[in-house]
Formats: sequence, C-alpha cells, structure tokens
Amino acid sequence: MAEPLLTEASDGVVTLTLNRPDSLNSLDAALRAALREALTEVAVDTACRAVVLAGAGRAFCVGQDLREHVETLGRADGDPLAVVRDHYNPITTLLAGLAKPVVAAVRGMAAGAGASLAMLADFRVGGPKTAFLMAFANVGLAGDTGCSWTLPRLVGHAKATELLMLAEPVPAAEALRIGLLSRLVDDDELVLPAARELAARLANGPTVAYGQIKRQLAVGGAGTLAEALAAEYEAQRISGDTADHRNATAAFVRKEKPVFEGR
Repeated sequence: MAEPLLTEASDGVVTLTLNRPDSLNSLDAALRAALREALTEVAVDTACRAVVLAGAGRAFCVGQDLREHVETLGRADGDPLAVVRDHYNPITTLLAGLAKPVVAAVRGMAAGAGASLAMLADFRVGGPKTAFLMAFANVGLAGDTGCSWTLPRLVGHAKATELLMLAEPVPAAEALRIGLLSRLVDDDELVLPAARELAARLANGPTVAYGQIKRQLAVGGAGTLAEALAAEYEAQRISGDTADHRNATAAFVRKEKPVFEGR
C-alpha cells in the first residue's frame, strides 16, 4: 500500500506530497495523521529552511474524504466533526505557525480543506488547470482548516463571504487576480518545479527573519497598532541577534552579496 504522504528533502527544502492521486488526494485519517506528524517534524528540523506542499497526480487536494465521512455519519457512536478538532485544527496551527517559508504547488483542483491548506502557505503557485473551490456549503457545512482566518486576509471580507456561501469554482486567472494565487505559470507540468525553485530561493535566505516576518504579519493583520509595533520590536530583536544579520550587514558595507545560513 502506497504511503499517504511522501517526504523529500533536498538542499534545505522539504517537499511534502499528498499521495492519494486516485481520490484526488482527499484527506482520509491516514493522510491527515501523516501530514500532522510531518509538519511537527519539519517545524523542529533545522536542516529544513523551506517547505513545499504538493499533491500527486492531477489535483492538489479536494478536501475531506467524503466516503470516510459518510461512514462516520452512519455510525451511532460516531462524531464525524471531531476530525476538525483532532486533525484539521492541529494541522492548521502547525502549518500557519511554521517559522520558515511554505510554498504550495497548487496543480489542478484545491477544494474544501484542500483549498484551506493551500491558503495557509505563504506562496501559492498554480497553472492553467488550477482552480479553488470553497466547497463546504455544497455539503451543508461551514468552513474549516483556518479558511475563516486566511480567506478574508487574502481576498477581503466581502469576497470571502461570496466564495464560502456561493461555493463556486475560481479558475486560475481569477485566482491570481484576487490573490488566491501568488504566481501563475503557463504549463501545469511547471507548477511543482516553479514552486521548488521559489522554495530553494527562500531556503537560501535569512530563515529566522522570514519566520519573524510571518509572525509580525499575523499580529499586524488583525491587531492594534500598539500590538503591531510590539510585534515588530520583538521580531527585530530576534532577527537582529542572528549571525545572518551581522554577516549580511558587513557584506553590504563591503558591497558583496550576502550568504545566509539560516541562523
């Protein structure tokens, strides 16, 4: 039986590939558990300086495995929405809180919790067949996996309401226009290579500063000015104490290109 999640590490980049292509990488219990475990590991892996999240086959991820969900709904002792508490919320917390850049290679459809996963990445690269579908309302559910937090930040409150309530697919060009995609390549076969190229660039950057940028944006995007200023001070204090900052400043004075080591 194939592993539900593939992990590949190369030159500071860890690629996590959802590996259930026959079901369009729908999220069953095994895949959710594997993803949660992998994210826990990369969070503390100092050799990992950037993460690529991808899907095997022709889709990124179509969200919850509904066959599994129907079985749970049919059991008298089942708690079908416990999956949000036990799996999706921890995965969301881990992915959003990673102190290193995350690039989603969104090839094909990203629907439901799959779209939510992509939106938790710092960058999303797509191709001509990329599409997003906030499919929750189509099965009588509200959103999960952090989409109520990420979606308004990416597209604004009004558009987020439209996407969640009307649950209509957003094609690639429109996704780029409204901010669901960061970059759009001309060929679907180039989505993963482009995502890895971007991740490799980030992996060669100031990793600690990137983590602090993510944290300060999380605070500044929803907090008060005072909270944002406090977060900025703390972020500068932490990143300013790194060897990367000292070495890059010295390189700038010497008119040399800095080399970042992620520490």
